[in-house]
Amino acid sequence: MTTRTRFAPSPTGFIHLGNIRSALYPWAFARATGGQFILRIEDTDVERSSQEAVDVILQGMSWLGLTHDEGPFYQMQRMDRYKQVLAQLQDRGFVYPCYMSVAELDALRERQMAAKEKPRYDGTWRPEPGKTLPAVPAGVKPVWRFKTPLTGSVKWDDKVKGLIEISNLELDDLVIARPDGTPTYNFCVVVDDIDMAITHVIRGDDHVNNTPRQIHIFQALGHEPPVYAHLPTVLNEQGEKLSKRTGAKAVTQFRDEGYLPESMVNYLARLGWSHGDDEIFSRAQFVQWFNLDHLGKSAAQFDEAKLRWVNAQHLKAMDGQALATLVTTHLSDQGIVTDSRLPDICDLFKDRCDTTLALADWAARFYRPVSPSAEDLAQHLTPAIRPAVQALVEALRTCEADKAAIAAVIKQVLQSQGLKMPQLAMPVRVLLLGTPQTPSLDAVMALFPREEVFSRLTV
Repeated sequence: MTTRTRFAPSPTGFIHLGNIRSALYPWAFARATGGQFILRIEDTDVERSSQEAVDVILQGMSWLGLTHDEGPFYQMQRMDRYKQVLAQLQDRGFVYPCYMSVAELDALRERQMAAKEKPRYDGTWRPEPGKTLPAVPAGVKPVWRFKTPLTGSVKWDDKVKGLIEISNLELDDLVIARPDGTPTYNFCVVVDDIDMAITHVIRGDDHVNNTPRQIHIFQALGHEPPVYAHLPTVLNEQGEKLSKRTGAKAVTQFRDEGYLPESMVNYLARLGWSHGDDEIFSRAQFVQWFNLDHLGKSAAQFDEAKLRWVNAQHLKAMDGQALATLVTTHLSDQGIVTDSRLPDICDLFKDRCDTTLALADWAARFYRPVSPSAEDLAQHLTPAIRPAVQALVEALRTCEADKAAIAAVIKQVLQSQGLKMPQLAMPVRVLLLGTPQTPSLDAVMALFPREEVFSRLTV
């Protein structure tokens, strides 16, 4: 059997890390087993769905490299298929028309709650042998309800939560089509999963309550349900469910803030799955190691400090040329034109950065004037040290522009001026890059055009 997984987001808001994790695991499982990964856009909530949200889904998945093999399929384009399957259920007696109005249903629920009963549809319009149904009200279009079995239970072996069994007495008759004939979520999902031959459904555990209803519909249509794995919730740093309301950011915002797709995949993978004590790994390693047996059973908590650390590890492992490509994008947004020095600049500063945006900030200092703070100038560029800075400038005029030659000149000036390295290096760093803390001074100076060094150090 070929593994077929799917990611089926609703485009009713931007996609955040909690959502995209539900794409990462089915993508990885399909890749790990040589299967297919299908993208399906569940856009039946017409009022709340938007093309902008769809675009963020597609951009986020593309950025993270979660390529789909089929799709995207849009549910709104499959309405004829849903109505065709609904007709099959009508013909087989698995569904029935219900004429209970919204007001009647609300009144029923109020009575049930007043009696401390679970609010549920009471089966008023459910046809049973020997039962007399109410008179059909004139001019009212019915909803269509699924006939949930009245006895027994529904159960499945969840790959995360283990065996789950729910009594059918806990379930009322689900509305699967609205009065205008449009199908509802749980029905559409089952038809899609059948038509797309989905073998494994890996999704958030907020869908656990939908699963028994979907299994019933699968069985009514004569199909075995897929294997289910319900992922625990992702929490924010305050321990609340990660969502737009609780401060979650769109996946694409992490891209714009300078995170690497490789590190995002690494971090997200560990946010609910593990491979021993491995913290840092590549996408290829993740796919090689991934299986459903090591999915976590408890809620995972997002930690941006940990994400930054993971990103820093991946950033350090990249070569300057690859980083330069990413940094160029940030610098172009600032109107900065770069040159062949950029890969070497990235190599020199990458160990100090946790995002490509931070790396771009360092690189920008080589391509535009810096403005040292008055505090740094007052602290480091004292009247006593100015002659030494100018002595360095004069010595540099007659030396080669490579790192070794510059290091020799710096050593010579320190000896002649009777200074220690920090006394000279810090003011020079402030003048060159606007900060007293940088990598080794000779390496920094070697990356500047000679005339730019003279210009910035002349005070």
